[in-house]
Amino acid sequence: MPVFLIRLIRRALGSRVGVPPLAVILVVFATSWPLMLLAEPSGSELVTPSNFWWWFVVTASTVGYGDFYPETTWGHVVGGYVIVGGIATLTTLFAQLASMIEKRRGRRMHGSGRLEVADHIVVLGYTPGRTERILDELHSDASLRLVLAAWPEVETNPLPERTVEFVRGDLTTESVLRRACVHHARAVLIDARDDNEALAVAVTVDHLQSSAHVVVALRDLDRAKHFRYVSETIHCVQWHNPHMLTEELQDPGITQVYEELMTHGGNGNTYSLRLPGTTTFGDCQTALGRKHNATVLAVRTPDDLLVSPSWDTALPAGSVLYFVSRHRISAEQLTAALQKEHGERAGARR
Repeated sequence: MPVFLIRLIRRALGSRVGVPPLAVILVVFATSWPLMLLAEPSGSELVTPSNFWWWFVVTASTVGYGDFYPETTWGHVVGGYVIVGGIATLTTLFAQLASMIEKRRGRRMHGSGRLEVADHIVVLGYTPGRTERILDELHSDASLRLVLAAWPEVETNPLPERTVEFVRGDLTTESVLRRACVHHARAVLIDARDDNEALAVAVTVDHLQSSAHVVVALRDLDRAKHFRYVSETIHCVQWHNPHMLTEELQDPGITQVYEELMTHGGNGNTYSLRLPGTTTFGDCQTALGRKHNATVLAVRTPDDLLVSPSWDTALPAGSVLYFVSRHRISAEQLTAALQKEHGERAGARR
């Protein structure tokens, strides 16, 4: 709340909102003092400089402590004049503040204002339905602050009910991206209407010299090489997979892991193996890891598919292990690795 009030006062001073009310109250003060000098008898404590300003403040604000007050009829008239002037000042001030707040809200709804955010995620481009899905997945992390920047044809914030800041304009211009604070963002998603448009936006984002992690949704991944001409740090993801886009935004580099897992002949391939006997997931992970440098990703039991379950999860015979390894591992090799692991464990207990 204090931050909001400070920003409000700064904007009020910058937009000269307080000038008319200030002029009114100064005129009332400048005219009421001489009038009160004429109305009150000589020697009145009310009209002394050290007391009149205090009486003026409490009277104009209609508080009225009563420690000082006019004694004559004309003094009461001047007091009424001060009260009316104070009410007029407050009314003018509140009306102008309300107008300023409403204009600011209108600018936010129409995306014409300049944001003041940092360490946020910016989504450049809006596609009805698709963008909502992406933002909903990003909202699963409550600590993320989100900004949506759309093209001019999106006239108002399409997501007013969500906690998403909105900017509108030509996304290939530096001024619009600066209003969205792209240069202070943690990550930027370029989700354009086509790949050519995405390339133009990427050039502008790179021009800002942002340190943000930039992700581009591409319909044709063969065009990823064109984006590497712009910057080697730009990461391209298939347009048809919004879930992978949101994962890459929140955890940079994770799509490269997926790509490596799906690429034959990389640092490791994915294999499956049927368990010859009953054991636990932790024993399989330890045995295969120590003996074959393999990593178990998931297991399919007769009832369900378990991805990275707890290590004490019991696995019945016939369960299927899915693992990453440089070579295929047979059931006999797994049995030998498990027996060695159990033997070493038993020896350590003696």
